Amino acid sequence: MKTQVAIIGAGPSGLLLSQLLSINGIDSVVLERQSREHVMSRIRAGVLEQGTVDLLEQAKVGARMKLERLVHDGFKLGFSGQGVRVDLKALTGKSVTIYGQTEVTRDLIDARIASGGKLKFEASDVAIDGFDREHPMVRFKHDGQVHELTCDFIAGCDGYHGVCRQSVPASAMKYYERVYPFGWLGILADVPPASHELVYSNHERGFALCSMRSNTRSRYYIQCALNEKIENWPDARFWDELRTRLPAEVAEAVTTGPSIEKSIAPLRSFVVEPVRFGRLFLVGDAGHIVPPTGAKGLNLAAADVRVLYHALTEHYRSGNSELLDGYSSMTLRRTWKAVRFSWWFTSIMHKVHDDAFNHRVQLAELDYLRASKAAMTSLAENYVGLPFEMGE
Repeated sequence: MKTQVAIIGAGPSGLLLSQLLSINGIDSVVLERQSREHVMSRIRAGVLEQGTVDLLEQAKVGARMKLERLVHDGFKLGFSGQGVRVDLKALTGKSVTIYGQTEVTRDLIDARIASGGKLKFEASDVAIDGFDREHPMVRFKHDGQVHELTCDFIAGCDGYHGVCRQSVPASAMKYYERVYPFGWLGILADVPPASHELVYSNHERGFALCSMRSNTRSRYYIQCALNEKIENWPDARFWDELRTRLPAEVAEAVTTGPSIEKSIAPLRSFVVEPVRFGRLFLVGDAGHIVPPTGAKGLNLAAADVRVLYHALTEHYRSGNSELLDGYSSMTLRRTWKAVRFSWWFTSIMHKVHDDAFNHRVQLAELDYLRASKAAMTSLAENYVGLPFEMGE
């Protein structure tokens, strides 16, 4: 088998890259170890920056999103029993879109299949070889047979635990990581949201977040210990704890109901440098992880795709590899700014240390935000997504 770009991983980044390349006449094969049903059922975040929305529209998968999305012009910060609205539109002229990652994935899979895209789900034993040569090789097992796929480039869109980064010698990379001493306990419920915009709440008992997937489906989170067990959190206990941590007017608006999904997610910041190794390019979570507080994970992955697809298109159109050569430097500049913002937002909203001093400093920071237009503008600029730099 031969292709121009082998894409490992059929998450949003791999599918989006394949779709954009196809529109530009570049052939790709997408390999995914999970089933199509599993991939389409993953519950993930759903806050999209305008840059991500624009890229999805460019990929011709924005029609359903534009019909069903929720456009948010702001969000609320809760602390000291009160709520303060961050007016994104007034401060930056931009908004964010609420549209679940599950729906983004579904739209991309449908588009790739409709256009004859080469998607191979349940591809096992994937191994990559020769990414330092002109034509790398990807070996995998599919439908009981072993296949060899020769390509020009490999895009590692296979996440933190994927084979692509693990195939690179450790001596060739530098790791930066911070593991946070807490996680998020989240539930999904078919109840109307407590607020028409997201609410991030700082409380002495820990962080809480009110989010949504639609006007009838809500996603709620509370900070929890890393060793917490889901079975210790029946729905009634979760709802009680959530309302305790929210400003009174938001807590009163919470509609409870049976959870349809419940999970605990650890939080970490992680970056590997570089993210290009010969003809192998790491995309999204394969190269960086951010805590979900700043809603940057999917948006960072889309930003990586934006750079890589432009670089590959330029290479195949003109033979110019300048953008490919700059992939690491261009993406890492944006990555580190998002890592900084996600770390900062996490640090002021969560119970990081069990002491009164730290909580009082957090409250002072939030009170400063409320009183300072400059500080609030900085928060808003980072939340809606920083502008792309020249060359990206």
